[in-house]
Amino acid sequence: MKTWKTSKAAAAAILSAALLAGCSSGTASTTDNSATIDPKAVEPKSLIGLGPNGEKPALTSDVKLTAEQTAKVRAGKFKVGISMQTMDIDFAKVQTTVLKKTFEENGVQVIGITDAQWKAEKQIGDLENLIQQKPNGILGVPVDDVATAAAFSKVGQSGMKLVMIDQVPKGLKYPTDYQASVQADGKGNGQVAAEMLASRIPKDGTMGMVNFGNDIFATNERTKGAKEWLAKNRPDIKIKETAFSDPAKAGQVGGDFVTANPDIKGLWVVWDAPALEVISALRGQGANIPVATIDLGQQLTAEIAQGADIVGVGAQRLTDQAKAEANAMMLALIGESTPSYIAAPALAVTKSNLTDSFKIVFDAPAPSDIVDTCKKNPGCK
Repeated sequence: MKTWKTSKAAAAAILSAALLAGCSSGTASTTDNSATIDPKAVEPKSLIGLGPNGEKPALTSDVKLTAEQTAKVRAGKFKVGISMQTMDIDFAKVQTTVLKKTFEENGVQVIGITDAQWKAEKQIGDLENLIQQKPNGILGVPVDDVATAAAFSKVGQSGMKLVMIDQVPKGLKYPTDYQASVQADGKGNGQVAAEMLASRIPKDGTMGMVNFGNDIFATNERTKGAKEWLAKNRPDIKIKETAFSDPAKAGQVGGDFVTANPDIKGLWVVWDAPALEVISALRGQGANIPVATIDLGQQLTAEIAQGADIVGVGAQRLTDQAKAEANAMMLALIGESTPSYIAAPALAVTKSNLTDSFKIVFDAPAPSDIVDTCKKNPGCK
């Protein structure tokens, strides 16, 4: 899914702490978490999850245009709009940057990128405004699978192509209402994070799971992937769960959860921004609890570079995903069929492959301050 918003206070505290050699003053674990974890060994050999309607996924790498198809796209002089759930997270920034670049390289004009600011009612208005501009297609990430369903259905009803990013609103049907759904293998990434964290949980120990309380396919898949892997491979681990609905309050939820359950030996958090909130709360409590999560944002990258708290990450291949979204839209625009569900494989990240993973996710080198911090810490590359 996405790297949902972290509070400015928590983000600033974590980022500045991570980039200082004396980070945490002993309040957070500085153990070399990645020493015994081979990222490649925990990456699934194939896609794990199925689509929202049980579809077998196609790989993002398989969704490409031929030279002839590219020529048709260029000749079409198409226009598209993009409706994002927010623009205040790394997920949205990478997505829109790669989408714009890919479309521009193929002669497709992006007429607008809207920011719903996590509000369903605003996204409904955003979609109405985009439709009024009469693009040939719209790509979008729904804020809410139910509340925005009618608005997204109007795209197809208006004769435009629709590519869904990360999830499909309730009731929309392929291929009449939308032409493709593209996302990361959420179940695979959830599994990766659980497997890495399990390496730190003793036999018969307890793992805490901090889930998202809203009914969202992408995050649900992450939780399912983690639980399924644990049930099959570490049935001795006892699972305790909590959930948040407001990402900005995840730290309070996670902190209270650990206080109420002192037997927890590690925390699995459903994506990186809430994980950062939880880490901040744990530091405030002086707790030494390893954390694993999903999504590799820049703040989390800095945290891993320093070596504190994070066992590992199941990361979305955001650049590959966005390119596949653009390709699926362009194929739809020229009348070509596209797979209903397209997924990017899970990417396992520890500090041993941190900078290479950053490049895969962001299609850009890691910032120099993060690289410098990484070089100062044994095992970080």
